[in-house]
Amino acid sequence: MNSFTDSVCRFLRRAGTYMVVIVSWFIIAIVIGVFCGVIGTAFHKGVDLATELRGEHARLLWCMPIAGIIIISVYKLFRTEGMGTNDIIDAVQLGNGLSIWLLPSIYIGTVLTHLVGGSAGREGAALQMGGSIGNYVGGVYDLDENDMKIATMCGMAAFFSALFGTPLTAAVFAIMVISVGSFVHMAFLPCLVSAVTAYFVSVSFGVEPTHYTIMVPEFTVPLFCKVALLAVGFSIVSVIFCESMHAAEKLLKLGPLKNKWIRVIAGGLIIIALTYIVGTTDYNGAGMNIVQAAVEEGKARPEAFALKLLFTAITLGAGYKGGEVVPSFFVGATFGCVLAPLLGVPAGFGAALGLVGVFCGATNCMISSIILSVELFGSEGILFFALVCGISFMLSGYRGLYSSQTILYSKIGIEYLDVKANHHHLGDDDYDKHIEKYRVFRK
Repeated sequence: MNSFTDSVCRFLRRAGTYMVVIVSWFIIAIVIGVFCGVIGTAFHKGVDLATELRGEHARLLWCMPIAGIIIISVYKLFRTEGMGTNDIIDAVQLGNGLSIWLLPSIYIGTVLTHLVGGSAGREGAALQMGGSIGNYVGGVYDLDENDMKIATMCGMAAFFSALFGTPLTAAVFAIMVISVGSFVHMAFLPCLVSAVTAYFVSVSFGVEPTHYTIMVPEFTVPLFCKVALLAVGFSIVSVIFCESMHAAEKLLKLGPLKNKWIRVIAGGLIIIALTYIVGTTDYNGAGMNIVQAAVEEGKARPEAFALKLLFTAITLGAGYKGGEVVPSFFVGATFGCVLAPLLGVPAGFGAALGLVGVFCGATNCMISSIILSVELFGSEGILFFALVCGISFMLSGYRGLYSSQTILYSKIGIEYLDVKANHHHLGDDDYDKHIEKYRVFRK
């Protein structure tokens, strides 16, 4: 009898411990979600207002160099110079602290960039602001180092969700983007609660979730094969996208451009010149209207993806602020819209596939990309989107937008690597080993 009583008591104590942990994380996650939802809504409306003002006053484009100087000054004032998304990833991986002053820095910097016509997104900036909020709230609750990492991921998920209206994608992405090949399952529930909380807060303030209406063709084997070919193209574009971002950052630091003041002025002048050369403002700002036209109307200029890539690389490389996620949507959607009809695939459907495929290849987040396709386009074409994500993930290699991202396993075999994105390449020995492994296919 005593043994039975002891077992019941142990069970109740353990159950009580689990309940305390769950309730505690619900409280912390909701607090983070509310803060991110409110600030995320203000940020969303701020960027929208900046975009609207730029549309009404085209001459604001000429203010890019001035805006760049202000952005650098703000970062200098708040002592957040050089900080970005990679620092957020480092905070989760290494338990590093984050300055809460990164929040106003990226807020002001991104709104100003959109106001004057810099080519940048919002969701990348959301990771920085959300991570800062999560890290700060975790400090208020005096969490230990490991729990601080989860709190930071909760903030990333919540802010992403508030801006884009995709809570499940946000929760999974915030965990997966840190370390490819490892999923911290314990962080999922807090991240989901934060993301859902922020989602409902933003919706209550009038932020419309992003959703597109597409026509998914009937599933056939030939169409499946054509989509696979499209995925190869998307993976190549994702590699070009990432390499261009990193190359522009390096090139714009050569010679006199090492000086950040000169660099931001020069970058602003280049964007002004390019805008007048191409004769349109389609590539300034986020360009979500172009994405919508590509997906829902099947319309995109053949050169649009390349020009958006160029505009974004120069904008961010010069020191203007914003995210890379929406530009990757733009590049993928416009490229898919143009390429798909060449293979007999509807342009709008190809644009949707391209949006998800390039995002997947650039971020190395395959599962969250598949979930994104469902939240943006519905579940009808999930097999096509899953195929695109699988191919894009493998063929994009070990490159990525975020150099602090860790890739734990090989993309062409179950082999433990533990390397940083953009720091690993398949060598001759690896190539020979894998070719030899599959020699049976050559017989």
